[in-house]
Amino acid sequence: MREAIRRRHISFQNAWKGLRWVIHEHPNFRIHLILSSGALILAFLLGISRIELIILIFTILLGLSAEMINTAIESITDLVTREWRDEARIAKDVSAGMMFTIAIGAAAIGSMIFYPYVSGWFIR
Repeated sequence: MREAIRRRHISFQNAWKGLRWVIHEHPNFRIHLILSSGALILAFLLGISRIELIILIFTILLGLSAEMINTAIESITDLVTREWRDEARIAKDVSAGMMFTIAIGAAAIGSMIFYPYVSGWFIR
């Protein structure tokens, strides 16, 4: 039992190290955190519904997770080869494309959630 707890503790330590690394070393992740924080603050100020908040939080977590996956794929690709190879380019481009697709989807979801709350500010 004690060994199982120790292994879980080490796993959590490694997870925290990875999260700290991506926050400190990856500017795009920090940008996502700032935009996500802004969206959550706006959500609370506007009093969006519970289901909208759940969708917003899920979308934020999806975007942050995709950014971490993208970073991991790029790092693994660099570990495998530093020379220019078409396969490495494809791996990195597809990974970046995944992040771009999720970012577009997140922007669309955010727009659909926030538009009804802020549309009165611009249309009178």
